Amino acid sequence: MLKDFVEYIAKGLVDEPEQVQVTEQRHGERVNLHLQVASGDMGKVIGKNGRIAHALRNLIKVAAMQEGVRVNLEIG
Repeated sequence: MLKDFVEYIAKGLVDEPEQVQVTEQRHGERVNLHLQVASGDMGKVIGKNGRIAHALRNLIKVAAMQEGVRVNLEIG
């Protein structure tokens, strides 16, 4: 669910949604998500001073609490 959530949000932010790729690794109660987008869309996902990335991480943390897991989102 977390992977799909990140993918849905990222596709709405970028110009090339077909280039959005999210990978998920679960280790017990820890979930590591890695978001990859086209190089031209990187700024749109990170935002000025990292504001969009920060907001995205906050949304993911709330969704993760509902699942009872801890999440880490890497963008790059």
